[in-house]
Amino acid sequence: MLLKTILNHCLKFKSFVYTKITLELIGGAEALVAEIVPRKNSRGLCSKCRRPAPTYDHQSSMRHFRFVPLWGIPVYFRYRMRRVQCPTHGVITEVVPWAQGKSPITGAMELFLARWARRLSWKEVAECFEVSWQNVFHSVRSVVEYGLKHRKFDNITAIGVDEIQYAKGHQYLTVVYQIDEGARRLLSVTKNRTVRSLLGFFRLLSPSQMASIGFVCSDMWRPYLKVIAKKVPQALNVLDRFHIVANLNKALNEIRASEARRLRQEGYQDVLKHTKYCFLKRPENLTPKQKLKLTEVLQYDLKSVRAFLLKESFQIFWNYDSPYWAQWYLKKWCARAMRSRLEPMKKFVKMIRRHESLILNWFRARKAYSSGFVEGLNPKINLTTRKAYGYRSFEVQKISLFHTMGKLPEPEFTHKFY
Repeated sequence: MLLKTILNHCLKFKSFVYTKITLELIGGAEALVAEIVPRKNSRGLCSKCRRPAPTYDHQSSMRHFRFVPLWGIPVYFRYRMRRVQCPTHGVITEVVPWAQGKSPITGAMELFLARWARRLSWKEVAECFEVSWQNVFHSVRSVVEYGLKHRKFDNITAIGVDEIQYAKGHQYLTVVYQIDEGARRLLSVTKNRTVRSLLGFFRLLSPSQMASIGFVCSDMWRPYLKVIAKKVPQALNVLDRFHIVANLNKALNEIRASEARRLRQEGYQDVLKHTKYCFLKRPENLTPKQKLKLTEVLQYDLKSVRAFLLKESFQIFWNYDSPYWAQWYLKKWCARAMRSRLEPMKKFVKMIRRHESLILNWFRARKAYSSGFVEGLNPKINLTTRKAYGYRSFEVQKISLFHTMGKLPEPEFTHKFY
């Protein structure tokens, strides 16, 4: 089978033909070079309006376009660009179907590099296929730009909103995911964690698309709650169970640390030494040594023990199914915690009462949606960043995250290149 036959099978162009294929030295390495010429009497397309126009002249030099390697050998397309006389835009360089603009890489090669960039780091892809890091970056950016332009926001019924720290100095990203069953993907990445950051996502949606959202999972960050209530008032805003429990554990640890300092200062036996994780871990996750230590400490009449018992009894709240009875139990627990005279616990109760309705939405949603989905997706963002040893700019990180987690549509070719 001739190489021209293979190329016509993989990538055939309507108004162009492959003439000859030679083995040449390019950049000090052997490469296959396929020459392309326009068909007789064909007209070039204006690069602005994409309309056919008569040929004005040809460029003096030939251009090389990198194609997918064949048997480990680099492949190039060689073509002399035409300038066409467009009635609207005047004399202008034609557009060719195998590459975009002034890119020296074909669209097929861009997709090829971008798919490998999901499996390996960009540096490793560049080394494996003997291209520059910039070539890999431009390929990924091109594929992501195509995907963002052609993606759809239809049939989104549940989203998750969260912030993650992506750089030193308290620099945060606001991320929005679709968390519908079987359709979990990254929808938006914006800088900071402000009202404007989240509004940037909702501006992408039409009124009908926003109306189809029935569930929103978020934490208790006030700017997020404000935007969610304004843009999707019909949706159930389910507060993050993880952060609620984390705040409760924080209050418990604050009481334990304060009491441990007081016992040392007053000269009492330091019974709370090495008890932090005895109090904070779930009972089923305790080691035998921690179980023994916890059993010993629970015999004392300490503030830390009272706080620990409150923390354990709060877990019963999540076992209810009915929103009515869950609310009944929550009110009873809050009243008990307020009588405990433990300031960190009282502070936690005030926070719970401020967000009681949103917390109960978890039961109204029949426990089908929670920020556990979001917390499961966030580590993938950290993994993507670590794989690249960090990104120097937000834009590069944004492109990488959409590329790996956005499930974006890709350009279509007659042949699949892997």
